[in-house]
Amino acid sequence: MWDYPRPPRLEKVEHRIRVEFGGQTIADTTAAFRVLETSHPPTYFLPPGDVVAGCLTRTQRSTYCEWKGMAHYYDVVVGDAVATDAAWGYLTPNRAFARIAGYVAFYPRAMDRCLVDEVEVEPQPGRYYGGWITPELVGPFKGGPGTQDW
Repeated sequence: MWDYPRPPRLEKVEHRIRVEFGGQTIADTTAAFRVLETSHPPTYFLPPGDVVAGCLTRTQRSTYCEWKGMAHYYDVVVGDAVATDAAWGYLTPNRAFARIAGYVAFYPRAMDRCLVDEVEVEPQPGRYYGGWITPELVGPFKGGPGTQDW
């Protein structure tokens, strides 16, 4: 991860990416992108057509990324299970990230499970970050105590 680029790089991945919440698989794709950035585990963006219809409700929250642009957020809802602001995306990202327009990323700490192929990911530390840690990644990762100013 320390050799990941800055500014971040967008890569198409052919891994199977799955997200489970509320006892159901709510996203399953082999057509995701990932963002690689120095000191961060990858963040995966899934095509909206591979996310179960009706499980995302747009919220009022938004944030700005200097690389990707203005992000908007979603509550993830499955039956009585609700994860507030647990997914996000970019409707009109900056040009370098145009391929993820309309795609959705999930905070793994808010989901039941997130998987890359059949490997369950560990959430990136910290409330703000949405990286997916798999066993081959070597930290330390931004987001843990004392890393806010890296």
